[in-house]
Amino acid sequence: MPYGDLAALRDAMTDNTVAVLLEPIQGEAGVLVPPPGYLAGVRELTRERNVLFIADEIQSGLGRTGRTFACEHEGVVPDMYVLGKALGGGVVPVSAVVSGAAVLGVHRPGEHGSTFGGNPLACAVALEVLAMLRTGEYQQRAAELGEHLHHELGLLVGGGAVEAVRGRGLWAGVDINPSKGTGREISERLMQRGVLVKDTHGSTIRIAPPLVISKEDLDWGLAQLREVLGA
Repeated sequence: MPYGDLAALRDAMTDNTVAVLLEPIQGEAGVLVPPPGYLAGVRELTRERNVLFIADEIQSGLGRTGRTFACEHEGVVPDMYVLGKALGGGVVPVSAVVSGAAVLGVHRPGEHGSTFGGNPLACAVALEVLAMLRTGEYQQRAAELGEHLHHELGLLVGGGAVEAVRGRGLWAGVDINPSKGTGREISERLMQRGVLVKDTHGSTIRIAPPLVISKEDLDWGLAQLREVLGA
């Protein structure tokens, strides 16, 4: 489906539609933030059609955008979250499907299995991550440092090196002027300087610093980007 197009979604839904699965902010596509009101519109539409709204918050969730979940920026609560990555605290791989009893309760013993489901170590780490997030400290850090990140990146727009910047919190998609190099080339140059970013879709790079990063380290990383771009 075209991302952010509520009318297209409405037209595509039929009596056989059981769920709408989307990222509240698209990651691999280049940190694409949907237009204001889109998530709220999806929530209203799925309720109207009695269809599940499933939010893929594997990348956007658990503090990354300055809120526990990116859906919260529009005051939206989906029927189900798909979580991963940050849930393991950078220590172990773990993912989760989160919903209420009305949805998950349809499973009965023996109907669903998983080779690694319920791994004790992974579950213990995930529980500790959730306990840390309950304080709100990391969400606040992501919001405050994210504001600084986007301000500094915004200063590069219009100077010939950067064409656009998108994102929320400690997460940014940066469209590099193709004359400066491809996203991969810029990523490799940054890697040589000790900064890891990810290239995606041509000349776009994604920046996702750890939520525990210091402002000093963040500024250092931004300085490396400016030098690589000659900005």
